[in-house]
Amino acid sequence: SIQRGLRKAVLHDKKPYERLTEHIGKFPVVLMAPNDTDLIREGSEERRKFFDGVLSQLNPEYLADLQLYNRLLDQRNGLLRQFAERNYLDDDLLEVYTEPLLELTFKLHQQRRQFSTQFLPVFQRHYANLSESRESVEVIYESEVASPDFRREFWMNRQRDVAAQRTTKGAHKDDYVFEINGFGVKKFGSQGQQKSFVIALKLAQFELLAQEKAVKPLLLLDDIFDKLDDRRIQKLIGMMTDGTFGQIFVTDARPERTQQLLEGLNTEVRFFRTKP
Repeated sequence: SIQRGLRKAVLHDKKPYERLTEHIGKFPVVLMAPNDTDLIREGSEERRKFFDGVLSQLNPEYLADLQLYNRLLDQRNGLLRQFAERNYLDDDLLEVYTEPLLELTFKLHQQRRQFSTQFLPVFQRHYANLSESRESVEVIYESEVASPDFRREFWMNRQRDVAAQRTTKGAHKDDYVFEINGFGVKKFGSQGQQKSFVIALKLAQFELLAQEKAVKPLLLLDDIFDKLDDRRIQKLIGMMTDGTFGQIFVTDARPERTQQLLEGLNTEVRFFRTKP
């Protein structure tokens, strides 16, 4: 709801949310898009964003913890910039921001570690299906927070933080390492292996959301048929046919191709064409 002079409001059953975050996870959605391989090609921020997004849909408490962590991180970074500009360090004032940030760091780390253990076998099963068990794959959660001396290391790092004018250790530095047959997917995976890898990530996301929410997420396939080979397309079509998915939205710049692929499916199919 948008009205001139008033704040934008998001409503559910005609009742506005007090906070927009209350909406996240209520209607679970999984998106597959051509740029999904950015999860492999780009830096750790892309991978954290993906897994944080899945966890946030699954667990509202995690979302609240993550948002609070990011606010505290911004505040601590602002204080570090102030220290650098004025060339001094107030340990007592820094502790006010550091201790609650550390507590959330440990909490996020535990939640991410537990989820990684849950996610991995589901992901591996989907990859094995897509690749016909040709390779073994791993998703390894890496975090400095796992160190038993992390709290001490964090505090010993404060001079470096002041010099950098930002917090250089913490949950915002975590990464997820993608491997195939023991080697990095980014460097050693073929284009087809990388595509199978990211599709398996999204299928694992779909399955875990469906289990937790007791409803199948909406699946959005954004122009992906142009990027997949026939074997992977047929795998997805087969999952549409066997009832794995619920409602699916497919976009395609070549609608005749999608129409041909979906012909004869034992399910309801509707086509909508948009004008250029």
